[in-house]
Amino acid sequence: MPNRLANSTSPYLLQHANNPVDWFPWGQEALQKAKDENKLLLISIGYSACHWCHVMEHESFEDEQVAEVMNRFFVCIKVDREERPDVDQIYMSAVQLMTNRGGWPLNCICLPDQRPVYGGTYFPKKDWLNVLVSLADFWKEKPKEAEDYAVRLTEGIHQYEQFEFVKEAKAYSKADLEAIVTPWKRNFDMVDGGLKRAPKFPMPNNWQFLMRYAYLMKDEAVNMSVRVTLEKMAFGGIYDQIGGGFARYSVDGKWHVPHFEKMLYDNAQLVSLYAEAFTWAVDPLYPKIIEETLTFIERELTSPEGGFYSALDADSEGVEGKFYTFTKAEVEAILGGDAELFNTYFHVTEEGNWEEEQTNIFFRKDDVDELTERFGLSPDELQAKINQSRQKILDKRSMRVRPGLDHKILAGWNGLMLKGYCDAYRALNEPQYLETAKRNASFILQNLSNGNGKLKRVFGNDSPAFLDDYTLVAEALISLYEVTFEENWLQEARKINDYALDHFYDLSSGMFFYTSDEDAQLIARKTEVMDNVIPASNSVMARNLKKLGLFFDHQEYLELSAQLLRNVEKNMAPYGSSFSNWAMLLLEEVFGVYEIVIVGEEAEEKRKAFENKYLPNKIILGGTKGTLPLLQDKTGGKNSIFVCKDKTCQLPVNEVAEAFKQID
Repeated sequence: MPNRLANSTSPYLLQHANNPVDWFPWGQEALQKAKDENKLLLISIGYSACHWCHVMEHESFEDEQVAEVMNRFFVCIKVDREERPDVDQIYMSAVQLMTNRGGWPLNCICLPDQRPVYGGTYFPKKDWLNVLVSLADFWKEKPKEAEDYAVRLTEGIHQYEQFEFVKEAKAYSKADLEAIVTPWKRNFDMVDGGLKRAPKFPMPNNWQFLMRYAYLMKDEAVNMSVRVTLEKMAFGGIYDQIGGGFARYSVDGKWHVPHFEKMLYDNAQLVSLYAEAFTWAVDPLYPKIIEETLTFIERELTSPEGGFYSALDADSEGVEGKFYTFTKAEVEAILGGDAELFNTYFHVTEEGNWEEEQTNIFFRKDDVDELTERFGLSPDELQAKINQSRQKILDKRSMRVRPGLDHKILAGWNGLMLKGYCDAYRALNEPQYLETAKRNASFILQNLSNGNGKLKRVFGNDSPAFLDDYTLVAEALISLYEVTFEENWLQEARKINDYALDHFYDLSSGMFFYTSDEDAQLIARKTEVMDNVIPASNSVMARNLKKLGLFFDHQEYLELSAQLLRNVEKNMAPYGSSFSNWAMLLLEEVFGVYEIVIVGEEAEEKRKAFENKYLPNKIILGGTKGTLPLLQDKTGGKNSIFVCKDKTCQLPVNEVAEAFKQID
């Protein structure tokens, strides 16, 4: 019989609906049952594309013996971390404090009042049974000790990632930026890109900051590191060489073997990264990656309503990567006489190029000149043949059993993808990208907003939205304004921003809580400060406040942004990778932000021309009408470009080239 998860909308929870474990979704029923029966809570957290979550389910949660122990001694709650990141955040903090590591599946044992006493990630069946029995005995025999430990651990959760209010303003300098990047440089992998470690995560926000740093600070070493990283990721197995799009990370240090799940948030940010890179350093590889990745998004992660789905699983038919990998014999059967070129280009071998026997992950190297000579082809002929072969492989692959789709549509992740489309349009001037962006923005505002700035997180249910939803959607709408000059998008961003100000801000710390004051409170109300695979909601808020403060000439926004940066700046230097989005704000503080005003009937054409030159520290506004302070007395007349900075505008000019002469 299905358990209580059968009524869920989450694909991850539905995956566990037929387990013999008597799972509850997170909610009052389960929490009250634990208190009434004085039972420990077993809180198990994961997400639908998580490979090891599937493994632990198969080994333990589908097992009758394990389920009997879980049901007898615990109230068992299953949580989709993507629907309830607030719950995940608290128990991830607990497990990291207990074990110095984290990940998913995340399993935490708690007292009946939700305070944790034990936790970890993946457990093999035998170890999991031992843990369950030991903890059940511990709670029965030594409840006072369990209580004492829970008190100490909960205190640690409250203090974890906590930052103090810093009153004194500081004049930032290039030296502050160098202090962040200098120790970071020691870990750059100048051969394979990324950092010197395995596994390797793309971390697009890291490389976006470093790209801007390299440009503004004229740092050639950082420049080279970013260029190498962008190329090696695009050439590696982490990138789907056949269908486009990136996997979540590579398990090795060469980007070769991916962990095959594909997440919307990675691909959205990587589109933005390669789009900005194309303006910074015109390389034909970058638009290819953008176009192929967006083709993948359109083909596999776009809903009929105009929203974007969350993820594709790593597994199909119970095997990780089976959908994406091929034997040499399979390639030859599909391509015939073209197989030799294809196999050489993508390093396909008889024995296989990873641990699965005879199985190949497609990856490439920068060896086009060598291949053109070997096969007697021009570069264009070579690429044409490879593209034809790729399409044949893609067509054949599409007939396979597909990886599972996580069809959740999340506000914040849709904000990231909306911004990705805006950035792609900004870089490549492809009208369809703008149309998709507008359609998604309308979808978000019609389906995930109440019209007054309040959001919900998940399309199709009433789950609360969190700070990352507010900040990432607002950031995307700001970007949409900048590529359209349609002021309604900016006004919507301001509404969302102001709702977050009213319901998430903590006056005592000068930071923003992750949860709203209108939502049910957990055992701790946390702040998200350190940037990770997605920038921290506080850093996105700080950058949004800076932009909105400039757009609307609103001093309170600017002061709040400055306060947020002051609170974290002293912590940034030793841990650059964990503060990269903050560091982009610091770059803007040191170098200033140009406010580029483009008005007149030719505003759109001149905006496009302006975007062809790299200027990372700017906002851009204009059109033929508008209510923004900087547009007052400037619209309605002749075509003009104004370069403004620090509340001062230089004399208007007519051409983009002249405007760039006014920029330092």
